[in-house]
Amino acid sequence: MKNLLSLTDVEKAYERVKPFINKTPILTSTLLNKWLGHEIYFKAEGMQKIGAFKARGALNTVSWLIENDQKPKHIVANSSGNHAQAVAWASAMNKIPATIYMPKHCSKVKIQATQSYGAKVVLCESRAIANEKVVEASKVEGTYWIPPYNHNQVISGQGTAAYETLMEIGKVSAVFAPCGGGGLLSGTFVATKGLFPETKVIGAEPLNANDAAQSIRKSSIQKLANTPNTLADGAMTLSVGEITFEYLKQLDAFYEITENDMIYWTQWLTHLLKIRVEPTSALGMVAAQKWLSKQSEKSKVLVILSGGNIDQQTNQKIWKTDFLQQRP
Repeated sequence: MKNLLSLTDVEKAYERVKPFINKTPILTSTLLNKWLGHEIYFKAEGMQKIGAFKARGALNTVSWLIENDQKPKHIVANSSGNHAQAVAWASAMNKIPATIYMPKHCSKVKIQATQSYGAKVVLCESRAIANEKVVEASKVEGTYWIPPYNHNQVISGQGTAAYETLMEIGKVSAVFAPCGGGGLLSGTFVATKGLFPETKVIGAEPLNANDAAQSIRKSSIQKLANTPNTLADGAMTLSVGEITFEYLKQLDAFYEITENDMIYWTQWLTHLLKIRVEPTSALGMVAAQKWLSKQSEKSKVLVILSGGNIDQQTNQKIWKTDFLQQRP
């Protein structure tokens, strides 16, 4: 695939979004570093606008459209939650009406938040139906579809999280990020390799929703037949995109994470960092622990915590078993 993104694309995206987004904190845990024997930095995107990194990609895309004299009359999007809120927020900022197609199994708090930003929410029986409806809606003249990951400007915007962090903490041995459709991971890859070509970029997704891992193994995009059974609602995509797959194929490693491991680290990161952590966010930490356990020398790594939006039902499932009795 030609015309892959470069560091320049991420830098331009950062200039667009920088005045409007939060410069989210970079956290560490002295205790965790002592236990694992490594230096681990966390980018807390749960403290971003709308509570997730998705604000970066959505705002960059809307800003890019306006910058290029292509301001739409109507914006549509399809999402299981965080992208929905992000598009609703970015559209409202620029006074553009938005309609979001969401599967009805979505987190109720994410549905309510999307509506609170002023977007019209259309609930669908499944993710596949939401995907079909947004394609149909995008055919109306003056309407622009901002997909959750398979778009160059979305990817460039998501890459600003890693860019912002690495510009502050400098070179690391590896950067870890979760994978749903691959937008965050692709942007992280572009930003990281652009700044530090030798730094490894490593992805992680739920074993129960492992379409990306299957795709990487088979060198072609594999699609899940049904909505996957995982607490990581940010990684419930049925398949990666044609654009994002080009970056995922270049990753240095990719891990498939069990639900128990993901929940274990959701609890521990919440406890150690004193912040809200979505289960999807913990995927990168599980991968980091697995990778670090194989390193013979002390390493400095970055884990991108993608978001912190959790509804009561998910929270009850996370804390059903107390994993804090089992030290890392």
